[in-house]
Amino acid sequence: MLEPETLMQIALEEARLALDTGDVPVGAVIVDGSGRVIAKGRNEREATKDPTAHAEIIAIRRAANQLQSWQLNELTLVVTLEPCAMCAGAILASRIPRVIFAAWDEKAGASGSVHDLLRDRRLPHRVEVLGGILEAESQTLLREFFEARRS
Repeated sequence: MLEPETLMQIALEEARLALDTGDVPVGAVIVDGSGRVIAKGRNEREATKDPTAHAEIIAIRRAANQLQSWQLNELTLVVTLEPCAMCAGAILASRIPRVIFAAWDEKAGASGSVHDLLRDRRLPHRVEVLGGILEAESQTLLREFFEARRS
């Protein structure tokens, strides 16, 4: 497996692409155990007018399509922002065993900050979570995006 920082750089590249459509710059990549990229995704809510078009959802759909299976139980999801409750539900439903993320989301995070759905012992599937990888880079990208929208 590639280093988490290397994988996060790929996710950050996807996040930057979201800026082209006016979407919040969040990117995701799904890799196998050797670090081979299976799928990528970026926020596309503005581009598609789809409220579920979060980077993680896009990447999960593409990975499932690529592998022709809804069970993604050998893969790792790398994303630039802590997954929200919707995305955490999709991660659990697809059986992804490991999530790496950059920035914590103190407003809507569901992977350790506001909620911790991915490691909830009441659920049948729990996920290994590693947060804070290249956090400053992701936070800067997000902060600059929202500052530009306010001005």
